[in-house]
Amino acid sequence: MSDASSTPSSFAGIDAMSVGDLAILPAAKLASLKAQVEQIYEEAHRLDDKLDAALDYRYGPRAHQARAAQEKDTGTVRFEDNGFIVVADLPKRVKWDQQRLKELVDLIGTQWGEDPTDYVKVKFEVSERAYESWPPRLKDLFTPARTVQTGKPAYELIPPKSF
Repeated sequence: MSDASSTPSSFAGIDAMSVGDLAILPAAKLASLKAQVEQIYEEAHRLDDKLDAALDYRYGPRAHQARAAQEKDTGTVRFEDNGFIVVADLPKRVKWDQQRLKELVDLIGTQWGEDPTDYVKVKFEVSERAYESWPPRLKDLFTPARTVQTGKPAYELIPPKSF
């Protein structure tokens, strides 16, 4: 749209306009378009959350069983549903008690005579990979400061090859 005086009547119209043409629209029109887009975005987000909840309702128990069969609480599993491959992912979210980590870092440095930065990051985060490889004595010390939570379940439906 090269005529800057014209205003888009649809979102396809917005997409067809250059950024420069959009920028010279009256402020009231820009505000109106922005509000409309935000409303559509919020509605799409709400619908996406609802569909995610439906997928979790349908596939969550099977995903849980599949993870249990693999002796894991989090991560990705795959199973079939009417020709579709369902990829169910439940990410692991680990949080650490910052005050307790500070106390443990002080203990390692003062009482054990070791450099605490060999085990933890300066901002008192502990790498999950590092934690998993620690000796039992160290893991036992830090475990009370560690909380494991899960992230939002995610599902991917892969259609049969015939689609």
